[in-house]
Formats: sequence, C-alpha cells, structure tokens
Amino acid sequence: MSEFEQTVRQICSAFKNDRTRMMDIVQAVQARFGCVSGEALDVIASAVNTTRVEVQSTVSFYSFLTAQPKGRIVIRLCSDPVDEMAGMEPVARAFEAELGIRMGETTPDGAITLEWTPCIGMSDQAPAALINDVVVTYLSTDKAREIVAELRRSGDPRKLVHRLGDGHNAHPLVRSMVHNNVRRKGPVVLADLPPGAALRKALAMSPVEVIRDIKTARLRGRGGAGFPTGMKWEFTRQAEGDRKFVICNADEGEPGTFKDRVILTEYADLLFEGMAIAGYAIGAREGILYLRGEYAYLRPLLEHVLQVRRDAGLLGRDICGKRGVEFDIRIQLGAGAYVCGEETSLISSCEGLRGDPKNRPPFPAQKGYLGCPTSVNNVETFCCVARILDRGPGWFAEIGSKGSPGTKLFSVSGDCAAPGVYEYPFGVPLADLLRDVGAEDVQAVQVGGPSGQMVGPESFHRRLEYDDLATGGSIVVFNTSRDLVHVVARYLEFFVDESCGYCTPCRVGNVLMLRKIAEILAGRGAPSDVAYLTGLAECVKFTSRCGLGQTSPNPVLSLIRNFPTALEGRIRPPAGEFLPTFDVRRALADTERLVGRPSVIYAP
Repeated sequence: MSEFEQTVRQICSAFKNDRTRMMDIVQAVQARFGCVSGEALDVIASAVNTTRVEVQSTVSFYSFLTAQPKGRIVIRLCSDPVDEMAGMEPVARAFEAELGIRMGETTPDGAITLEWTPCIGMSDQAPAALINDVVVTYLSTDKAREIVAELRRSGDPRKLVHRLGDGHNAHPLVRSMVHNNVRRKGPVVLADLPPGAALRKALAMSPVEVIRDIKTARLRGRGGAGFPTGMKWEFTRQAEGDRKFVICNADEGEPGTFKDRVILTEYADLLFEGMAIAGYAIGAREGILYLRGEYAYLRPLLEHVLQVRRDAGLLGRDICGKRGVEFDIRIQLGAGAYVCGEETSLISSCEGLRGDPKNRPPFPAQKGYLGCPTSVNNVETFCCVARILDRGPGWFAEIGSKGSPGTKLFSVSGDCAAPGVYEYPFGVPLADLLRDVGAEDVQAVQVGGPSGQMVGPESFHRRLEYDDLATGGSIVVFNTSRDLVHVVARYLEFFVDESCGYCTPCRVGNVLMLRKIAEILAGRGAPSDVAYLTGLAECVKFTSRCGLGQTSPNPVLSLIRNFPTALEGRIRPPAGEFLPTFDVRRALADTERLVGRPSVIYAP
C-alpha cells in the first residue's frame, strides 16, 4: 500500500469509514493533498464501501471542492452586486496584473489560484475576498498589490491579518479582521442570556409544554417562509421513529445576507441553547449545525463553545443533571453551494451526497436526515426559542406586529452610510430603516435578497413583516446611479451558477432569462421581450422543483412589475424589418463563405 493510499484510508477511518460523512472525508483529503484526485476517489470509495461515481458526484457538486490541483493558495473574490458597486472590478484587474494570470487561472509555479465566488457574507465591508479560509475585507487596488507581495513572501494567508475586528473576531481561535457592524440591538436576538438559563426552565417543563410555549409565542421561522416553528416541532415529535434529529441551517448564502455571521461570532451560546431546547422538545439526542464553507474561520470558536457547554453539563448526557436527557451537537461544514440553504438540499449534504433537493412529501419532519424525523430551523429561529423559554411566550408575542411577533435581524448593505446588522420589531416601515441606515437618493431596495423582491419609493411606506414585505433578512440599497437591469442580470448569473441542474425549468429557464436580459443590455431588445420574459419567468417559478427555481425569476418579475420604465427604456422599436435581436450578417456568414461572395441585402 502506497503512502498516499495509507493516508487517505486513515482519513476515512477517522470518520469510521462512514459513507454519510463523505463531506468531512473529501474536505480532509483536499486539505491534505490540495485536491481529491482520481486516485483518491478510488481509495475513498473502497474504504467507505460505495462507488467511485458517488464520491465523484459529491466532489463535483461543491464549488470549494476540486478533483484537479489548484494553487496552494486560492484567492476567491466576491462577485455579488454589492462588491461590484464597492469597486471589485478594478481590484480584480489589479490581482490579475500582479499575479500575471486571468480569473480562473493558476500561476505557473502552482502557488496561487485566482477565481470568483458568490457572496461570502461580507457585504457590509465590501469589497471582500476569501484567501483560503482567511477573510480579507475593504479591498482596494493598493491592497491587492500588497496582498500578492505578502503571499509570495510568506506563502501564509494568515499573515495578511494585520488588524483584528471587534468582539470575538479578536478571539485567539478566530483572529479575523472582520467587523461585526452591529448598528442596532434589540431585546430578542442581540441581547445577553446566561448560558443554561433558558434550558433549565425548559427542562422544568414537559416536552409538550415547551412546544406549547413556542406555539403560544407564535414564533415563525426566520428563514423567510415563516412556517410556524411550534407546528414543525409538533409534527417531528409525533412522527414515527425512535431516532430524531435537530438541524440548524447556518448556510446563509443569499447575496447581501450576513446577520448569521454576527450571531455565530457573538451569540453562539444563545443558538446552541435553542438547539438543545429543540432536541428536548422533539425527543432528539443529536443535533447538527450546518455551517457554510465561507464561515470556516469561525469553526474553531464554535467547537470551543460547544466543548465549554459540554463541560458545564449543558450538552451531552443527563443535561443540567436531569437523568435521561441527552443531546449533543456536531458541526457539518458546507463547501460552497447556495442551494444547500434549501432544507432538503441541506439534508442531502449532511448525508454526504450532492446537495440535490429531495421530493416532498415526505417532509423532513416525517423523513429527513438518514430517513429519520428531522426539524430544520435557521440560526435566528433557535435564538428566538431560547429567549422565549427564558422570558415567556407572552413577552415575545407582544413584540412586533399582529401577524409577525418578535423581532427581525436585517443585513443592510449597498448605497447607505451605515451598512451592518440591525434588529427591529417586526412591522417597522421600510422608510424608517432607510432613514436609520443613512440611505439617500434611493432608487430601489432589494428586500430579501435576489429571491425576494425589488421595490421602489412608492413602496417605502410598507412594513417589513410576513404579511407585507417578507424577508429572510437581506436589505440591499441602490441609489439612482445604479442600472437596475444590470443588477438583475448579475442576480440571474448567480442563479444560473447556483442551480443544481436537476430540473429543466430551473436549469434552462434561468439561462434563457439571462440571455434575454443580456440582449436588452446590449441594445438588441425587442418590444415583445417584456411579454416573453414575463411568461418565461412565471413558467420557471411555478414548475421548478425546489425553492431556488421557484424564486429565481423574482428579480425579473420585480423589475417588470415595479420598474417598467427601466426595462422599456432599453427597448427600441426595430428601425427596419429586421428584429434587433437578429444579426443578418452573422446568419448569412456560412453561406457567403461557401459561395465565395457577400450577399446583397435590400432593406426598405
């Protein structure tokens, strides 16, 4: 047995040769050898008793995994619209010039790879990049040159951190230059809670009583859809099966969203407290925190917090001294796939598979992770759970609006003076938020990220709540200097890149919408394009298999509905009988080459 095979087998053995831990195995192999090569695929498949194609399908699905060698250092520049607005294009050109390569290439010595990546959760300090697992913020062309020089000198991205951010960003286990940018604290999520306070109150009640309190508080999932949390827990508890799971969705990948980054950095105890309460309520002994790959730099801190809780008797067996109550949490690291924010895709990823969505029904509450009843909630929801058990459901229900109790965290970025995280009671008017963040000369606001809706000044009186302007938390501001058609094109590029490709409406429809928007941007739009885009967008929305395809048309539909002049102003009636999208010379090129002479075109 070669040394290479022996090392790979040791990695597999460290995860008990468990095929469902495939994500951990391939990430560990890549960390050791720089890629998951063909030889590694064979060894892994043999060790975990599966097929090579299954291992390869997992590696090929995630953007942070590769079967081909990349540089020892990978520079990933954030490509979302906010970073572009902050000046990422000249920064990218500076990196290319200093490295002597183009985007997507590796330097001749194999040291550094340069590539684009979607939103990395740093829109409040853009332009930003991931250099291996090191976050670099507030980039400029000068900084790009300095970064390349330092990387060539030391070969260690950690040497780029010359200053530390606030709070736990300066913790010895993090040492990051990231700033929390907490601009407005509220009474629910961004407030202190002594570890164990809420959990002990929950354990003094029966599981059914805990679920009743969550239902009485009328807590709705904070991911955007707003499904009642207590109802989801009740379904999971009542489902058949002795083994049940709690999963926290910490895979916020919506461009412009970064609130969970702050919670994970500063309020991890609150999050884990909520997960432990959920485990007790539904009868689960095992929990998983699915952490997006872009937040890998926070993993050591999160593992530390988990261990401190175990040592304090807040995780593990006989929690808080209550005999028979058992619950523990492991962290599953993602690898760069936006679609894994959809709960069934996330479950597939936790099982070591491609992040393909699963058909529903059955729903996760009946048949989720490893086929067992599973409750999937997001980071902010679990934080609310802990606060409800500590302060009581009545206290929580009195905050916010009638249909949307509690508070909401908003990630605000774009054209505003104070980007960052804000906690407001549900029902706050959008105009009030824009005033507080210092947004002036506002043309449009993207509420809920690209999968949400874009609204103009005529809608700024509307309220941020489930029954009006629903949002998972992303708020991106665009002033009057921005080209909204271009913004929509960038969002469509994101969806095209992030589609899992499983179903035709999403795989093909998003590409067709992007092509049409690109034609309009290029001045080749036709009067019929608005009707074409509307029909196509509605088709994709109502026939796609999962939430990605069901929401990816929203940028187009919002543009048509709320900003008709922005689109129609780019469209001109054809000057002659030919449509602007039809290039007659290109169409005749092959024929002209065959006959050896140019065609004569007669136009009225």
